[in-house]
Amino acid sequence: MTAPRPVSPANAAALASEHTIRTLAQLESLLGTPSNAAVAKELPRVHPGYRAMIEASPFAVLATQGPGGLDASPRGDPAGFVQVLDDDQTLLLPERRGNHRADSLRNIVADPRVALLFLIPGVGETLRVNGRAHISVAPELLARFVVSGKPPQCVLVITAESVYFQCARAIQRSGLWNPLPPGTPRPVPTPGALLSSITQGRFDGETYDRELPARQQATLY
Repeated sequence: MTAPRPVSPANAAALASEHTIRTLAQLESLLGTPSNAAVAKELPRVHPGYRAMIEASPFAVLATQGPGGLDASPRGDPAGFVQVLDDDQTLLLPERRGNHRADSLRNIVADPRVALLFLIPGVGETLRVNGRAHISVAPELLARFVVSGKPPQCVLVITAESVYFQCARAIQRSGLWNPLPPGTPRPVPTPGALLSSITQGRFDGETYDRELPARQQATLY
């Protein structure tokens, strides 16, 4: 892929004004209409094949919306960490301990609409679930997700309204599941280096990075 040519802010504004798609008619003219398969795959419930994808997934991205805007947050546990109830419409997602920002939970309190994107290692297709959620601390729900004697802080109870799989093109183009050659260096700064840079050196990034692996291991659950 060739490097893009530099664009000045003034030129970018002019390009945006001249070439921006502003109507559904323009968008449909650009992209065309969905194929029969793209329409048929969307269901208001969790099909058995979709349940299998959820049960095989150890990682999902949770999207929420609140007064402060949109948020997308990672969720992960051993495969099957999101449970589908027998009604084929209710999903249970445990909320593990984190950094206490609780961006997703704050949003759900204000607006129950959520979206989930499930990824499965080695599989190109992903699964998308759109619906509504509420936060529960019911003991019987917390007990379903105990790990190492520790329950989650709460459970998201999600009612699916739209469920469908996404084709593999994005995963294929990105090479997401391609193994890296042994010894490949880390391509981005460490968390400590980022914090040190953001705070202009006021944060002790070296100590943070040195202590991070043990701290993460001790606070997984």
